[in-house]
Amino acid sequence: MLYQRSSQLFIEAEKVIPGGVNSPVRAFKSVGGTPIFVKSAKGAYLFDEDGNKLIDYINSWGPMILGHAHQPVVDAITEKAKLGTSFGMPTALETEIAALAVSMVPNIDKIRFVNSGTEACMSAIRLARGFTKRDKIIKFAGCYHGHSDSFLIQAGSGAITFGSPNSPGVTSGTAKDTLLANYNDIQSVKALIEANKNEIAAIIIEPVAGNMGCIPPQKGFLEALRVLCDENQILLIFDEVMTGFRLAKGGVQELFNIKADIVTFGKVIGGGLPVGAFAARAEIMNYLAPIGPVYQAGTLSGNPLAMAAGLAMLTELNENPTIFESLEKKTDYLENGIHNVLTEAQIDFTINRVGSMISVHFDKNPVIDFATAKNGDNETFKKFFHGLLQEGIYIAPSAYETWFITEALTYEDLDFTIEAIRKVAKNL
Repeated sequence: MLYQRSSQLFIEAEKVIPGGVNSPVRAFKSVGGTPIFVKSAKGAYLFDEDGNKLIDYINSWGPMILGHAHQPVVDAITEKAKLGTSFGMPTALETEIAALAVSMVPNIDKIRFVNSGTEACMSAIRLARGFTKRDKIIKFAGCYHGHSDSFLIQAGSGAITFGSPNSPGVTSGTAKDTLLANYNDIQSVKALIEANKNEIAAIIIEPVAGNMGCIPPQKGFLEALRVLCDENQILLIFDEVMTGFRLAKGGVQELFNIKADIVTFGKVIGGGLPVGAFAARAEIMNYLAPIGPVYQAGTLSGNPLAMAAGLAMLTELNENPTIFESLEKKTDYLENGIHNVLTEAQIDFTINRVGSMISVHFDKNPVIDFATAKNGDNETFKKFFHGLLQEGIYIAPSAYETWFITEALTYEDLDFTIEAIRKVAKNL
């Protein structure tokens, strides 16, 4: 496949946009080459500016669970746009989607809509701090909760007591309130709690990690976190921006039957438009302004176009729960196909999967956290990525991102993908 038009567009973009992209992973820095510029998409397929057709396995990083340009979503947006695109005032639609979301997700009484997953996680942390009257939080290495200052933290020299910024512009004062634990390592969490007695407001986690590749929680890990939080009056925040309304109708709380105190959402809840949300039981949510002391606001929060798209998406998922079974079967089929091909090719690999999230790590050892994810052979991944691209398959341009399966994929698409991997594997 040729990507001449995309290459030219990237050169033009670099002149007026930093790095030529509006989100860094799109720049192909970790895999090399030139980003693909998309012209349109439908169902399971992308169509780029050079006229190439690609089977899509990132699906806008998750929200296109029913496929691109899904007709009920498109119709909902179109009809709502005719009535106005933004009011900065309440609409009945906001209450309708809020009531539906609360009915679908366990352990939440109220929800507030925002404009992105980043905003949702940032707001959830502020709410947790206001509710507990504590300053510190624990996050996990390799988990991504957006680009707000509190989350751009790496382990410092005194890792057991404080972190340090991993981006210029994040102050050391902010970093000192974020403690870094290791995913799937409950002892690292216990050590942080012990060293910071009665100072920790919340533990925030991707209950199924998706930003170091797909990494499932090991048996008992989330349960142990719940116990620790209860014992130490710490709020447990599930970042379900990726997993919410994707792994089950009620997200990971339903899937694993584990309660979180606050849950954040994004991706699917907006049907592809910019939406995020955070939710909790009424006792916590009532700390938010205008009825509580914790301030959070946004002119575009509850935007009617986003609410219309989200309502159409959630309604379909709520009324057709077999969609989750179908996604599970399709992803399982793909996993088995990839496993057989890479085994036959005698390539070292590990496949991680939960529901319709899946990733291939080029390392024969288990991948259970950020440290083990970094052991993967990135040179092999680069060849794998570009090989699949030439075969008409688009996966995330990073070894540290999960794939997202869409219901729009057919088994013919999956077979085509498996055969494409067979071709590519010969050159790995």
